[in-house]
Amino acid sequence: MKELALHILDVAENGITAGADRICITVEEDRTENRMEISIADNGRGVPEDVMKRITDPFYTTRTTRRVGLGLSLFEDTARRCGGSMTIDSEPGQGTRVTATFVHDHIDRPPLGDMAGTLMTLIYSNPEGDLVYRSHSGDGEIVIDTKQVRKQFNNRPITDPDVFRHLMKQMEQIKT
Repeated sequence: MKELALHILDVAENGITAGADRICITVEEDRTENRMEISIADNGRGVPEDVMKRITDPFYTTRTTRRVGLGLSLFEDTARRCGGSMTIDSEPGQGTRVTATFVHDHIDRPPLGDMAGTLMTLIYSNPEGDLVYRSHSGDGEIVIDTKQVRKQFNNRPITDPDVFRHLMKQMEQIKT
């Protein structure tokens, strides 16, 4: 994939498919340590132990619509190719956390990409769910939390035009 935001979208969509109603995405960039870490956590069904053993195998999937499951294997390959790694922690009934680390200035590390577009896609494809995005870098911290936005707008739907405008304004903080 040409940008990391697409990997994040894929992993978060897996969580939603697994019944998650809360997705937490954290992007930490530490240029002094030359490190980037991306974490996607959900409160979905979690991954059974027998599936965990093969979860990054590109020729294994639990889906019935196709015979391969490339998403996690591609994300892991991208992290390794960039001097990093990927871990998956999951507890059946509790959810899953995927964490990928990268050498920040590695020549093969894709750009973060269109995180605002990724977040809006996730928010509007799962309007009843909660999404928390945290970004830490030398430029400061950005936090977008749809639960807090709903609360700020007296629990109006996330698809309400005023709420939408507010979210779009928050998304302007996110750099590609």
